[in-house]
Amino acid sequence: MHPVPAPMPVESEAWRSEIGLSLFINTYYQYRDVKQLSSACSTILIIGSGQGLDAQVFRWKGYAVTTFDIDNAFEPDYTGSVHDLSLFKDRSFDVVIASHVLEHLPEPYLDKALYEIARVGKNAIIYLPVHGRHLQFRFAPGFKGIDISFILDIFNYFIRPDGETPRYMEGQHYWEVGMRGYRVKDLRRRFKQYFEILSCYRNKDWLPSQNFVLLSKSSRDT
Repeated sequence: MHPVPAPMPVESEAWRSEIGLSLFINTYYQYRDVKQLSSACSTILIIGSGQGLDAQVFRWKGYAVTTFDIDNAFEPDYTGSVHDLSLFKDRSFDVVIASHVLEHLPEPYLDKALYEIARVGKNAIIYLPVHGRHLQFRFAPGFKGIDISFILDIFNYFIRPDGETPRYMEGQHYWEVGMRGYRVKDLRRRFKQYFEILSCYRNKDWLPSQNFVLLSKSSRDT
């Protein structure tokens, strides 16, 4: 029997009240990535709305935002798991954002979640956690937009998660980027079944985040 997607094993109200710098950085990058997609983007589905900062910023900037979360404590517009978005019609949204969400899914549900995101959204922004500790060497002199960064990840590259036991991030994650089967090249290969990869980059300002900007293949083919 596979584990069933469920809310994070944390005190939801306490977690919701926490505000950290990474939350603001993450929201900024989401906004930047949406702006770079197309000026025609106006409707957004945020999966895993959590503390709600990203939804507030997008609404402030004039986007029509719908929130979706597995945990009712975060008061989303709709409640459910990302692997089942049957509430929404095909291509209902210009962009679907799933930031640090998919690692909370057991492996058997991952491809279904990617299929559903690609079905309901014309574009997708997916951010994922990078395993281990991280060292950064950065050169940003402050002129001509120069910003050169070298990031070294420190962890056991031979870790192969079983995808069905949440062993990581205090029992919240089933897998993380960098683990065997979930390296960037593995994820790119997997995403290409459902999306065209427009951008894949490491967040220089929040090192534990690998970011993907995607175009749904169903959108491209219509």
